[in-house]
Amino acid sequence: MRGAVEERATLLGQYIVESGATVRATAKKFHISKSTVHKDVSERLRTVSPQLYVQVKAVLDLNKAQRHIRGGQATKEKYMHR
Repeated sequence: MRGAVEERATLLGQYIVESGATVRATAKKFHISKSTVHKDVSERLRTVSPQLYVQVKAVLDLNKAQRHIRGGQATKEKYMHR
């Protein structure tokens, strides 16, 4: 089981780096919870693949910085369609 978890963490990390996806989008794509994705890429990936971890962290930090903009856009669209 241990190998499967490490393999999943690597797979999730590669997907995030290649697509620039958020944790939520990654969870939806792989049909797992956001908590699992977050734990895999923020804790497990650090020990499995430190180089990939650094790349994933950069993408997630960018996503976090842009989060307020995406939220504002979603709210705007919600009220524009009324």
